[in-house]
Amino acid sequence: MKEIVLITGAGGMIAQELSKKLENEYTVRFLTRKKKHDNEFEWNIKDGTMDESALENVSHIIHLAGANISGKRWTKERKHELISSRVDSAGLLLKTVKKKKIKLKSFISASGINYYGTVTTEKVYTEKDPPGNDFLSEVVILWERSADDFKEQNLAERVVKIRTAVVLSKEDGALKKMVPTIKYGIGSALGSGKQYMPWIHIDDICSIYVAALRNSDMDGAYNAVSPQHTTNENLTKKIAKVLKKPLFMPNVPAFVLKLMFGELADALLEGSRASAQKIQDTGFQFKFPDLKGALENLLKKEK
Repeated sequence: MKEIVLITGAGGMIAQELSKKLENEYTVRFLTRKKKHDNEFEWNIKDGTMDESALENVSHIIHLAGANISGKRWTKERKHELISSRVDSAGLLLKTVKKKKIKLKSFISASGINYYGTVTTEKVYTEKDPPGNDFLSEVVILWERSADDFKEQNLAERVVKIRTAVVLSKEDGALKKMVPTIKYGIGSALGSGKQYMPWIHIDDICSIYVAALRNSDMDGAYNAVSPQHTTNENLTKKIAKVLKKPLFMPNVPAFVLKLMFGELADALLEGSRASAQKIQDTGFQFKFPDLKGALENLLKKEK
């Protein structure tokens, strides 16, 4: 019998790609707002309800649910949604797991590399460093705390928190937004362009989740970030080079981004490096450790 893995955030790019990697080894189920397939089960985070049959014989939960950080301006209501979609969803899972008296082998939660703060420094952050003190740090602290509750309440043998960098994918995310502007000659770096931009290829982030499932020694937080560091300006130039397109436009001024996006602009204008050493020490090997190779793989059909 295959072990059963329940995945939240069914509509996200990581969930979709991850399920392809898992389907031969595990039985995969999804929690979703609207059931469309036999392996999907409905839940309503706002109402605090879910189809409890989703948890029958489940061994692992991979918690990927969470509203898009950069999807909208950070109004008071949006900030609440960003936290609630992560924390309240985990709380609903915890309540239901406890009610059904299930002991999970693992609870594996998405997390964010912004745990360390939205700042630009020369420091390379490791998992031993303390959190920052801005809004995104607060989101991640609460996010991880809700995951840790599963271990503290003895509902999971281990909890793994995947502090995810910017995921490079042709389907969604930063690359999908940047490529069209560069192809049409209006792409440019943001602000100074010197802010570091921790990144990871979609294939590698999914492989980290697979490793977290398979490797029972993995526990706690891990930076899911490529070992090769880059800045926003370098990423922009590398995309243009792979696409064989020139960059004409000057950098987008910081004040313009702040007018457009408000507080959210800080997430675009600031960024520091994070170390991949801990995940590599588990034996994990990146398929796309360098930016050039990652972009060539993702953009080969865009040229």
